Amino acid sequence: MPGQPVPATVCLRRAVVTGAAGFIGSRLTLALLRSGVRVVGVDRRDPADDPVAACHLAAVTDAPGYRHLHADLLACALDAPLRGADAVFHLAGIPGVRPSWGPRFAEYVHCNVLATQRVMEAAARTGVPRVVVASSSSVYGATDGTPSSERDLPRPASPYAVTKLAEEQLCLAHAARADCPTSVVALRYFTVYGPGQRADMFVHRALRAALTGEPLRLYGDGGQRRDFTYVDDAVAATVTAASAPRGSAVVNVGGGSGASLRDVVHIAESLTGRTVRLLHDTPRPGDVPATRADITRAYRLLGWRPRVGLRSGMLRQLRTLSRPEGRVTA
Repeated sequence: MPGQPVPATVCLRRAVVTGAAGFIGSRLTLALLRSGVRVVGVDRRDPADDPVAACHLAAVTDAPGYRHLHADLLACALDAPLRGADAVFHLAGIPGVRPSWGPRFAEYVHCNVLATQRVMEAAARTGVPRVVVASSSSVYGATDGTPSSERDLPRPASPYAVTKLAEEQLCLAHAARADCPTSVVALRYFTVYGPGQRADMFVHRALRAALTGEPLRLYGDGGQRRDFTYVDDAVAATVTAASAPRGSAVVNVGGGSGASLRDVVHIAESLTGRTVRLLHDTPRPGDVPATRADITRAYRLLGWRPRVGLRSGMLRQLRTLSRPEGRVTA
């Protein structure tokens, strides 16, 4: 890959993670704590009554240096938890393409846009140097399968994607103000998978179908291609983004594991030695035919490259699903 990575310039001592009880947020929180960073985790899900949140946070709840704040970003006071933070990792939000069509769109706007506005305002007021915000490859919309570059014109094809584009651009607009002390790195994640993944995501569904014998619903012919990114690779890029040189940027985070949905099914069958029964259904609105990341900028700005291939990552996820505690997220 051309170019040399720019060295990190900031040492993290204290960080805030919104969406800390989520799939990526919980593993990010654990990685930060293991690096000696003190973390305030913010999430509107309460581990006391949400089994998925409890499972995700089990490894960090009683860890030294961690404080959990059960709060809604739309209503809670943010200055106190953000004050003194070296970085805010803003991962909270409502995911999913299909549910974003229809009456739930208002929830997407509230959680992905209005809550982000409050986070950025508080970050600027309290002098947080860097906000790393979770965006999505869905902002690119339908492509011809060639790698998407951060310079490409976004063409979101779903209400969810519209809110993610609005979220990242809102953060960048704040950062561009002359009186704002906060720079922003918006990470466009490409199909993140791994242990703890949401049960409606395809890799999880394929592995579960192979393990249980339940049929797997396949929307379309299975030829849709995705740039699958293992969660620990995504976490590594996210941590590094907080320490990248001063300045705001949009950065693709892709796994280099371009594969079709049929390929995922075949890997699941190979890993388990079982056949997956398929139920074919019509394609869903907003489901684009292909995603693929150009990660040149991630290497140049963050010094980051993915390390875990799709088969290896699926094997790790399968081992977790095969354990009794792994079924909590199913």
